[in-house]
Amino acid sequence: MPKGSPERKQARREEIISACAALYKTMSFKEITIKDIASFTSFTRPSIYNYYQTKEEIFLALLQQEYEMWTKDLDALIPSEQGDPRLDLADRIASTLADREQLLKLLSTNLYEMEQNSRMELLVEFKTAYKASILAVKNSLDRFCPGLQEEEREDFIYSFFPFVYGIYPYTAVSDRQRQAMDEAGIEYRYMSIYEIAFLGIKKLLGI
Repeated sequence: MPKGSPERKQARREEIISACAALYKTMSFKEITIKDIASFTSFTRPSIYNYYQTKEEIFLALLQQEYEMWTKDLDALIPSEQGDPRLDLADRIASTLADREQLLKLLSTNLYEMEQNSRMELLVEFKTAYKASILAVKNSLDRFCPGLQEEEREDFIYSFFPFVYGIYPYTAVSDRQRQAMDEAGIEYRYMSIYEIAFLGIKKLLGI
């Protein structure tokens, strides 16, 4: 692979993103530095700046990758043609979200910092991936529930995506948070990503 070729650049970007994803499994967004990310790659920290200027740009690229994978999952959904199609759709979309915990974590905790501290061209690339996911959800609605009115489809989209942003915090409650809720007298019921997503999507679909 020639030095400086588009293929080499893309391979380097993917290596950086993969290093960031690996660190994010055990470290927080605030804890991770570009130096940490570089230590998980085959090249030096200064080399990273040839591809990403800030830590937030790397995380934004990771989130973009998550959106792209989720869009592929949504595009692959096929109606079962048995039972209630809305219930079928709720189950299928909830399952795709259950497989994208990292997407939900990034959305709920650090989206603002990532967007504010990334160059415009990278932000536009990210927004393009986000737009593709919106279209994938719309297409899923058309495949599973072709009888929906346009207003119903639009209402679903404008309610569903804000709802998605809030799923992760309800499934990742720390011991400290549990203790505080106990002492405040707040009853907590654990639900998985799938359970919360399935329940919410059902409500949005009027089931």
